[in-house]
Amino acid sequence: MPLDFIIAPLPSALKAALQKKIDQKTKPLGALGQLEALALQIGLCQNSLTPTLSKPCILIFAGDHGIVEAGVSAYPQTVTAQMVANFLSGGAAISVFARQHSIDLLIVDAGVNADLEIQPKLIPAKIAKATRNFLNQAAMNPEQCNQAIQAGANLVLQQYQAGCNCIGFGEMGIGNTSSAALLMQCLTGLPLTECVGRGTGLNDSQLHNKLTVLQQALIRHDGLTKPLDVLATFGGFEIAMMVGAYLKAAELGILILVDGFIAGAALLVAYKLYAQVLEYCVFSHVSNEHGHQALLTLLKAKPLLKLDLRLGEGSGIALAYPLLQSAVLFLNEMATFAEAGVDC
Repeated sequence: MPLDFIIAPLPSALKAALQKKIDQKTKPLGALGQLEALALQIGLCQNSLTPTLSKPCILIFAGDHGIVEAGVSAYPQTVTAQMVANFLSGGAAISVFARQHSIDLLIVDAGVNADLEIQPKLIPAKIAKATRNFLNQAAMNPEQCNQAIQAGANLVLQQYQAGCNCIGFGEMGIGNTSSAALLMQCLTGLPLTECVGRGTGLNDSQLHNKLTVLQQALIRHDGLTKPLDVLATFGGFEIAMMVGAYLKAAELGILILVDGFIAGAALLVAYKLYAQVLEYCVFSHVSNEHGHQALLTLLKAKPLLKLDLRLGEGSGIALAYPLLQSAVLFLNEMATFAEAGVDC
């Protein structure tokens, strides 16, 4: 089934007025640096001179990967379900940071290889119990890929209807840096060695095995170029859901906070499908995972933070969110030169 998202460019009618409002604040021109660009982007995204942040939300998409059978991760597949339980009990890093900044946190079972107990903050959306091992066959079939994309889109629509206008997407899935690396390689043409990193903390021997396995997978599925074919062959259910979530959020005009390497790889797929999705994206940080900086460069992204994170979960989103609050607050509350009686 073809995708039918409609993503409009950011409206330009207010750009001059927003820039004038920013420039009239009691500061030298450009003195608030990236916060000024952020305020402008948020204002354009909401088509408002007085933008607000309403009901911020992070969706964590969780799914397992068949490629883990090939020893590409330092952790067993069972950790995915265990970490989902940790998110739900409030003990994970993202749980702590989301509470700190009053961000609603929801966990989506996109394809965890376990039967998860129903809980208020857990959204059941399982496509299957893990993708297939892409060393042998495509990770998912086209129908599963489309189902995951549409599921991610529907979840964003639900948040929008509940009043959310600022959203971010995290992920959990042992083995998903392997998927992300292959998505990046296939859609950018960069050498595989520039896309593959240590993930959950591989040692040198384990990293060599990961590179070997992923090279074999590329040979097995040689010639893929179309974004949806690449996604279905090498992606994960959680990554495919993020693709749909990005596209729907942009279609609805929701401001999107982008996390690290895996979230960035999902965005790369979305961008290859609908380039204007990037106009709605704020890049929270550059991670310590090998390949993320190159990916950000390709997307012409300017991340807000550099903290050497490599956790995933949406952790960078929660840490960067206060900067969005500051951008909105200075735009709406900071005095102008005229109001403050300051000569300019």
